[in-house]
Amino acid sequence: MNIKLTRPLAFMDLETTGINLSSDRIVELAIVKILPDGSEVRKRRLVNPEMRIPAESSAIHGITDDMVKDAPTFREIANDIRQFLDQCDLAGYNSNRFDWPMLMEEFLRVGLDFDIAGRRMLDVQRVFHVMEPRTLAAAVRFYCHEELIGAHSAEADAYATWKVFNAQLERYEKLGDNLDSVIQCVGDEPIVDFARRFVMEKGVEVFNFGKYKGRPVAEVLRNEPQYYDWMMRGDFPMHTKQKLSEIFNRTFLRKS
Repeated sequence: MNIKLTRPLAFMDLETTGINLSSDRIVELAIVKILPDGSEVRKRRLVNPEMRIPAESSAIHGITDDMVKDAPTFREIANDIRQFLDQCDLAGYNSNRFDWPMLMEEFLRVGLDFDIAGRRMLDVQRVFHVMEPRTLAAAVRFYCHEELIGAHSAEADAYATWKVFNAQLERYEKLGDNLDSVIQCVGDEPIVDFARRFVMEKGVEVFNFGKYKGRPVAEVLRNEPQYYDWMMRGDFPMHTKQKLSEIFNRTFLRKS
């Protein structure tokens, strides 16, 4: 193993009904957890999304309504997944923009807290794009000198991502041998909400969409508090609304 871990590192991959964080659901979840001693623990579950899986999605990952009709719902496995990820740093391929945000939405829907504060979040795609911009299948071919078998199977993709990252550490000495050195090398993107409706600029949350793009969120809420109500009623991901409420409450507590 080419990295020194101080706590477990969990590589996750999801297959879903689609890519909309607000309305789509998980149909397969796989986690490859790498322990500090180099040993591996895997968890894979099919999930009943409680909605129809579009044919175009099934065509990509091969999971059909019939395959998940007797699978547990996310509510039924949520606590087990949360416990499996306890004390883990988080990783995956394009995971900071899709897999972890989607999982966060599922946790919020069932009323479970999944706090990412203090967890390091490694996106192997970002390492790859900084070093050798390509796709996961190309990454496996380039770094591991093999073909990706079973692409779009969550477990195969999650494990392939771990293998690619391990090979990247061996190839690029400047990445170092710990998560902090890797993230420092490729750059760390501060996350406000996973959907990136807000971003950090000079330590302040600002809007990243719409008519107030580039304006501080707190400033807009002070001047136009009805914008908060509009967003809370709108079709925004639950994690976005959660962070908006935190900023709203913090803003008006300071005001008083």
